Amino acid sequence: MSLAMGDHGILTDHLYEEARVAETLKKGSRVTGAAREKLAADLKKKYDSGASIRALAEETGRSYGFVHRMLSESGVNLRGRGGATRGKGKATAAAGS
Repeated sequence: MSLAMGDHGILTDHLYEEARVAETLKKGSRVTGAAREKLAADLKKKYDSGASIRALAEETGRSYGFVHRMLSESGVNLRGRGGATRGKGKATAAAGS
């Protein structure tokens, strides 16, 4: 995605808005009402775009648990942890094939 010279203001406004939201949602402060709905929508959009819960927690200055709960409340289908899995179930299934 390339930005034309005139689009710089839009990008700057978006980054400013994100910084402002993160600043007003300090760790440990309650997030209610419209601010909570906006944060939930932003987190959902970013998570659906591929961001991890840990990355979102770091970006917003909130805990992993808080972000996880917000995503769950938003109805997001959370991704699995990924990586290699171990266990007899897979080994037995492979041997029986």
